[in-house]
Amino acid sequence: MTRLNKFIADSGVTSRRKAEELILQGRVTVNNKTITKLAFTINPEEDDVSVDGEKIKPAEHVYYLLNKPKGVVTTTDDEKKRLTVTDIVKTKQKIFPVGRLDYNTTGVLILTNDGEFAQKLLHPRNNIIREYEVKLDKNLEPEHENALLKGVFIDGTRGKFIAIKYGKKKDRKNITVQCTEGRNHFVKKMFSTINYTVEKLHRSSFAGIIPDIPIGAYRKLTQDEIKKLSK
Repeated sequence: MTRLNKFIADSGVTSRRKAEELILQGRVTVNNKTITKLAFTINPEEDDVSVDGEKIKPAEHVYYLLNKPKGVVTTTDDEKKRLTVTDIVKTKQKIFPVGRLDYNTTGVLILTNDGEFAQKLLHPRNNIIREYEVKLDKNLEPEHENALLKGVFIDGTRGKFIAIKYGKKKDRKNITVQCTEGRNHFVKKMFSTINYTVEKLHRSSFAGIIPDIPIGAYRKLTQDEIKKLSK
């Protein structure tokens, strides 16, 4: 027997956490009966599962790296009909982004139909390192650098960078930061708290995966990369 939310995640519809939301919203049926209990289990070989009336089944897992360009929404569908990351990555499988990047943020984004894989990368306890190249509106002062490394409060919760790096010329407007946070607008909010504006943001690494392809391009993750991310 398999937990219903795990089965939905394995089908590539969404992550396990989002699958739980679908169940609670009454959008999932098993053998034509609406299920709203998160602990519900099914027999994948015998039971018919549908989400929003569409029958689903476990899919072959696929994994992609996209070097996200500006002006693209990190979602599978957009009510404003803007270009989405899944419009760019061409595949027969129904994939979704692992986490998100803001509309005008560029860089590393992983897309997959493997809900368990996505959940592992996004869960806070796994401390996945994200690295960003940041262009600020002014030089970062040493005392503010220290504050960001020690931690500042955003939205009532403490956040911090685990590293702040500078280039050879020690340009304090163009810097690189590392964090393990995946909250929305985290980097921008960190700097906004101490009165800096982020003018440009590029994710240069996610869990050790770097964008070795041009902006706007994508490729499949290698088996070595998948194995590394799955540990």
